[in-house]
Amino acid sequence: MPGEPKNKKIYHRLHSTTAHDWEEEKNKYKDIKDDGTVTFFWKAHTLTVLLIFSCILVYVAVFEEQSSDHDYNVKRGVTAMALAFLLFGVTQTPDGVFRRPHPAFWRLILCLSYLYELALVYLLFQTANDARLMMRHIDKNLGKPLPEKSYGGNCLIYDPSNEDPWINFKDKMDGFVPTHFFGWWLKTLIIRDWWFCMVISLMFEVMEYTLEHQLPNFSECWWDHWIMDAIVCNGLGIYLGMKTLKYLSMKPYHWRGMWNIPTYSGKMKRVALQFTPYSWTDFNWKPTSSLIRWFATLGIFVIFLLAELNTFYLKFVLWIPPEHYLNLGRLVFILFMGAAALRETFQYLDDPEPNKFGRQSWMMIAIVITELLVTVKFDYETITKPLPKTIAYFWILGFLGLVGYTVWKFYIKRDVKNDVALKPKTRVKEDTISETEPYIVRTSNINNNGVQKRTNTRNGSAEN
Repeated sequence: MPGEPKNKKIYHRLHSTTAHDWEEEKNKYKDIKDDGTVTFFWKAHTLTVLLIFSCILVYVAVFEEQSSDHDYNVKRGVTAMALAFLLFGVTQTPDGVFRRPHPAFWRLILCLSYLYELALVYLLFQTANDARLMMRHIDKNLGKPLPEKSYGGNCLIYDPSNEDPWINFKDKMDGFVPTHFFGWWLKTLIIRDWWFCMVISLMFEVMEYTLEHQLPNFSECWWDHWIMDAIVCNGLGIYLGMKTLKYLSMKPYHWRGMWNIPTYSGKMKRVALQFTPYSWTDFNWKPTSSLIRWFATLGIFVIFLLAELNTFYLKFVLWIPPEHYLNLGRLVFILFMGAAALRETFQYLDDPEPNKFGRQSWMMIAIVITELLVTVKFDYETITKPLPKTIAYFWILGFLGLVGYTVWKFYIKRDVKNDVALKPKTRVKEDTISETEPYIVRTSNINNNGVQKRTNTRNGSAEN
């Protein structure tokens, strides 16, 4: 940057460089072909949608019989308002980072995230009791205190003193076991990195140990934490995800319009393939390649863990049973949002010329923060329960170790791969050599008279 001191320029270039060229890496070794067919379903049809929407409103205003039920009218009006917003968003917002199954689907996910954030902001301005009563508008069975199940009672896998010796093991084999497995398979497809997944998986188990004094269902047996969760469910899910990533990275992507395929079986196969990726971009996060990427990676860890923890805390403060469809629906919704958000975030970090932070990434962070604030407001006493001393010492040592490693890695050792040299390149006058230039310096080969002349290089040789 012109006008900046030399030391500041060195610092800026050392700690803001990206790992590699985005476009070159994205297209490297990929076999992608598309015949460019544009069918009816790939066109916007904005005017057609506007006409249909207007006709519906005319029917409601003129022909529909009015109802005197106040609650019915309020619920119906709020629902219609949300649908009108989604209709506008799906037809007018820009496309996201994904094409399959259709760009409109990812525009819908983005608009739903807007509505969800607005609903969270509305909840934030209510009392805890009012918010729980509002849940009854969704399901009349909600709004009632729920006892939390403790998983950390008898930790014997085989208990001969019991009528059924395997009762403790069977009690842990609930519906959350397949949910954990398939959840981590899908999370691996989103994160696209083995070590990244393993760190988050292990850190969540540590968070459960840390917070079991606040939520009873975080209290699990040691083998439930590290064998059932970390190794079996999470580990196998991550393994299957890595195998799927390898297949998706290696396969060719050849696309033809459905009407260009002559056979009916080919058309049906093409319809099924519409729900598979259009192409595949490999993620290489390289967290220690620069200071900014290191801080960004830590930030992603924090947001990811908060999103996981919010699942438990929200159902605790809003009295939503674990098996209720709202919990599963939120998890699926967060999964879709996270897929687009992480893809945008990776491109933002890795693209040498990013335009701006992604829309879905922005919304994802806002949602996670607002969920956390709702939890803090509705049950401040639970959230602020002090950590046990051993846990507090553990986190203090961990934080000091993290700070120490950051200082050592980026300010003392300075062995950051893929970063620029400490000495900056400087422009020099003609026929001179810069002592701070680590590369060959070539000056203009044409003088004012248009005659080619010889120029010096760093090693003392001459070039034409």
